[in-house]
Amino acid sequence: MNWWEAALLGLVQGLTEFLPISSSGHLVLGKYLLGIDPAGADNVTFEVFVHFGTVLSILTVYRYEVLALLRKSLAAARTPGKFAGHYRREEEVRTAVFILITMIPTGLVYVLFKDFLESRFGDPHFVAGMLIVTGVLLLLTLLRKNPDGPITPGKAFLIGTAQSAAMIPGISRSGATICTALYLNVTPRRAADFSFLMLLPVVLGATLLKSLEMAEQGISMGWLPLFIGTVVAYVSGVAAIKLLLDVIRRGNLAYFAYYCFLVGTLGLIFI
Repeated sequence: MNWWEAALLGLVQGLTEFLPISSSGHLVLGKYLLGIDPAGADNVTFEVFVHFGTVLSILTVYRYEVLALLRKSLAAARTPGKFAGHYRREEEVRTAVFILITMIPTGLVYVLFKDFLESRFGDPHFVAGMLIVTGVLLLLTLLRKNPDGPITPGKAFLIGTAQSAAMIPGISRSGATICTALYLNVTPRRAADFSFLMLLPVVLGATLLKSLEMAEQGISMGWLPLFIGTVVAYVSGVAAIKLLLDVIRRGNLAYFAYYCFLVGTLGLIFI
């Protein structure tokens, strides 16, 4: 992988990790078009670094929210007998609990279907079909007018289930989680904020696993492509988060549906 391929794939990762158009799907298609082996050792190394870039994107945009969430959750955990009171009074503690709930279905699906899911990353035709499914999910949000409810433990579990389905390449994680929250009558801005915050432990966990894999295989590619890919993923990730928050506020998710239909159809025809 040379520097410009790294920059291009870093841009794809940063934008599509947060925009509801499937980062995994676009990376599979992008590597296919560039002739890069998705199972190669360089691919694992590169994914570790660009995922770190997207983590930094979330921490940059949501730095105050993350700090408040950690501070209040740790304070509540130090007094287990008073945890219920903290949960009732403090939004940050409730959010932390909801994020933990979302990890239950996500972890179960990963453990049970890991091999099947990873095998799909080598099938760009399958990915193109899943992009069309993502488009349908986005288009269905038009049926939910003016959602204005809160997140509850039950809703958090269903949103986590949607996140686990997004392990399938071509299904957008942000699209699946935000759409599910909207279907469940969660306020749009709250749905988007929760989708980004719940991604942090998932990406950190995935990055840790890939880092261990990278440590076993070693780094066979140069540092320049890794650095360029990470920086581009970070900068484009910050821009993508801010763009999607604006789109959510305006209620225009259907535009991304049309894009997914276009890319998915082109992939099915020409790949």
